[in-house]
Amino acid sequence: MLAISVIIPSNNEEGYIGACLEGLLAQQTVQPVQVIVSANACTDATVQIARGYEAQFTKRGWQLDVLDAPEGGKPQALNRADAVATGDIRAYLDADVVMSPGLLSELAKALQGDVPAYASGTMVVTRAKSRITRAYGRIWTRLPFMTAGVPGAGLFAVNASGRARWDAFPPIISDDTFVRLQFTPEERVRVSTSYTWPLVEGFSALVRVRRRQDAGVAELEQLYPGILDREGKPPLTLGLLIRLAVSDPVGFVTYVCVSIAVRRKGETSWSRGR
Repeated sequence: MLAISVIIPSNNEEGYIGACLEGLLAQQTVQPVQVIVSANACTDATVQIARGYEAQFTKRGWQLDVLDAPEGGKPQALNRADAVATGDIRAYLDADVVMSPGLLSELAKALQGDVPAYASGTMVVTRAKSRITRAYGRIWTRLPFMTAGVPGAGLFAVNASGRARWDAFPPIISDDTFVRLQFTPEERVRVSTSYTWPLVEGFSALVRVRRRQDAGVAELEQLYPGILDREGKPPLTLGLLIRLAVSDPVGFVTYVCVSIAVRRKGETSWSRGR
């Protein structure tokens, strides 16, 4: 039976880490599980909240490791956690993700065997407070990349031979895209069990995040020529655009306005916008 290490990079996640860990404790799996909260440069109560769950994980027979490093940066946090991870399967989980109870077991089933594989669940976007974000999300979640692909936003997992595809996480913007593109579309699996993931709140935050995503893709193309050839995104057709515009004109206009704003020169520094 393959063990699973769940790695959660965390920077000032006191409002989310509790629900994330509760979701893990609710998992219906018989596999041995190690959970690693890799806190980086936290100035809030993230570390204290996470350590408050140690007894519950111990009672379940699972291991909870909470790393507390003063240095910031998600790639560094991922590498620190990978250095102490013992599982054959590695699941990388954002601290604001909540997994449905059967998801970890389904991911483990999808990642059995020696053939390199990448897996994620079916993402459900949580209801945003901002009307702008809700309108944007209605269109974004209907795009071909989201409906037909395996985006792995907020959660992805790999087996041991899949993890061998790369060494340490490089100091880049888009670590999740970097990992996804280590695999061909045929090697990526989406299981039906869901997880919830929030979009950032408000127009400005959406623009900043989209800008950063675009900068991350451009960085990958520059550093790893040819890596984008493995993307395998389904085409966004004119017919689908028309259907989106007719079925949800407010959402469509919101999505287009964000996309136009993204193309204007601006910052690419990380902001959750919450």
